Amino acid sequence: MEKKNPISASEVGTLWLTYQEKTMILRILEYFMAKSDDQEARNIMGGLWQELHFFVIEIESLFEKEGMVIPIGFRNEDVNLEAPKLYDNGFDIMFLRILKEVSMGLYTINMNMAYRKDVMAIYEGLTTVTDKIYKLATVYLLNKGILTLPPNMTLPKTNEFVKSDKYMKGFKPFGDKRSLNAIELGIIHHGIETNNIGMQLITGFAQCAENKKVRKYFVKGLELAKKQIQTYEEILLEANIHFSATSGSIVTTSKVAPFSEKLMMYCICLLNGFGLVGGSFGAMFCLRNDITIKMSLLAKDVFLYGQEGLEIMMNNGWFEEPPQMEDRPRIINR
Repeated sequence: MEKKNPISASEVGTLWLTYQEKTMILRILEYFMAKSDDQEARNIMGGLWQELHFFVIEIESLFEKEGMVIPIGFRNEDVNLEAPKLYDNGFDIMFLRILKEVSMGLYTINMNMAYRKDVMAIYEGLTTVTDKIYKLATVYLLNKGILTLPPNMTLPKTNEFVKSDKYMKGFKPFGDKRSLNAIELGIIHHGIETNNIGMQLITGFAQCAENKKVRKYFVKGLELAKKQIQTYEEILLEANIHFSATSGSIVTTSKVAPFSEKLMMYCICLLNGFGLVGGSFGAMFCLRNDITIKMSLLAKDVFLYGQEGLEIMMNNGWFEEPPQMEDRPRIINR
């Protein structure tokens, strides 16, 4: 039999994070499946639940074999299946699609930090599942008319090269700025789409949060999502590009929390991190400096908002501590 290397710290860390995210998604899926009245949507979510549950068991088994304590993550007490429907009109699959976008990025990073074959096999399997579900969710939403496609453009017929650094200059008090390129338009469209879904998600969370600080935090996040959507839409309007984003869903008037405040806060913190990375990626590939600066300022707001969320989680005992390296000075100076 092949001798396995001891599991490395980086592998412990990525598996620990994966366990947190997957157990959270399982609880969310359980609630959405219980409230869905669309069989196709239930089939998509049910299939994902089965496959994610398998990999959660795989991670638990690996931890047990290595003699490591299994993380708490999110359990049955973090979901209230009796809570009334909080979202309607396809929000479950819209949000599921966003979660799969997050997973795509995480698996790429995690695979780069894996060295053992059994750990790599987990991320290979999860990547396959994510690709399949993302496609199913996208087709479902397009067929239902919920998902809005990016704007079309006139396709180029010749190859061109940028001849001046004026291509990067977006600050022109007099005269028109250059038109958006296809890369910039795609990044802006994605920013509007994800913040639109995030705005609806956090609206529902704000309605049912009991803790006043948590509720205030969610309301602040709602305003931040609005600010980002407004910034991106202004860029499109300046470029004479019409963009119409569908509402995506309906937030009901329910005030009964379907999830624990620990889960809701963790979910928002996870999406904050995704938004921060996505915003940095977008700013790097936008070649008009006015757009880059606007995106950088938004990223600063997202970072500060995320830090505030972590403080709330820690102060309420909701933040499970990741595995720590040995504190050598403390051990030596016992």
